[in-house]
Amino acid sequence: MQAALNIIGDDLIRVEQQFRKDLESDVPLIRKVGEYVLSSGGKRVRPALLLLAAKLCDYQGDKAVPLASVVEFIHTATLLHDDVVDSATLRRGLASANTLWGNEASVLVGDFLFSKSFSLMVAAGSLDILRVLSSATTIIAEGEVMQLLCTGEIDLSEEQYIGVVRSKTAILMSAACEAGAILGNASLEMQKALADFGMDLGIAFQLMDDTLDYIATEEEFGKSIGHDLEEGKITLPLIHALRLCTDDERDRIVAVIEKDEMSLEDFRDVSGLVKQYGGIEYTVAAARRYIGGCASYLQGFAPGNVRDALLKLAEYVVTRSR
Repeated sequence: MQAALNIIGDDLIRVEQQFRKDLESDVPLIRKVGEYVLSSGGKRVRPALLLLAAKLCDYQGDKAVPLASVVEFIHTATLLHDDVVDSATLRRGLASANTLWGNEASVLVGDFLFSKSFSLMVAAGSLDILRVLSSATTIIAEGEVMQLLCTGEIDLSEEQYIGVVRSKTAILMSAACEAGAILGNASLEMQKALADFGMDLGIAFQLMDDTLDYIATEEEFGKSIGHDLEEGKITLPLIHALRLCTDDERDRIVAVIEKDEMSLEDFRDVSGLVKQYGGIEYTVAAARRYIGGCASYLQGFAPGNVRDALLKLAEYVVTRSR
């Protein structure tokens, strides 16, 4: 991440300033909730991807920062909605917005951020960028519904799960990269290459999150460990364990997933099986395969510190602890 910050650190500061400016509203609660989520941390990977992609394509204008802020607006809106759907109590180590202000406020402020995002996209003046980012928001919503339908689905396949990850998480990173390429008037081939780079990076990002839910402490992860399991989310570490475990062990896992409340002993039992059958290692290896392919997407771009920073950002995804 540091290599990216060396190049776009000042721009990311301007993204934060832009975000706060765009939160202006006659309704004080909107700014209060929005700024709380914004200030609660996060590495700003999605804005960084857009800024770096624009620089890689030699963009010299002034629209990269506002559009990077839009991408973070969209991401923040999804966080607000996700935490309500998931009944989350922690986000980045702090109380989630829905815990502090209630589900209704979180959903409605999330709606404001989505709506504001579209007006900001229009102001950018590019129909191509509007198409890419608006399409991404639609796919994200579809991914959320897909994940809901897959909750508790013990026979969920790896392919089906990766499909959910593509829609729910990776598409926004892909769109951020593609929007940066469009800003730089890159060829369609280069736009696609950067979109594919962002997609694979985004899949790896989510897969690493899947492992952290089983192995990190709450302080490291920034949200309750075991929460995915308690919510009945079948992620890749568990999918792999379910493929290899015995029928009795499978029944134990199903019993935990079907419980309304999961005890610490339940979590330790299932996480022990995940570790026993190599679910963590399998998922990390899968994430590394996606990151390993990222370099090939950038071969058509001029070598230099910006391309190197994108590759180091990709490597950061599979080495981060939160």
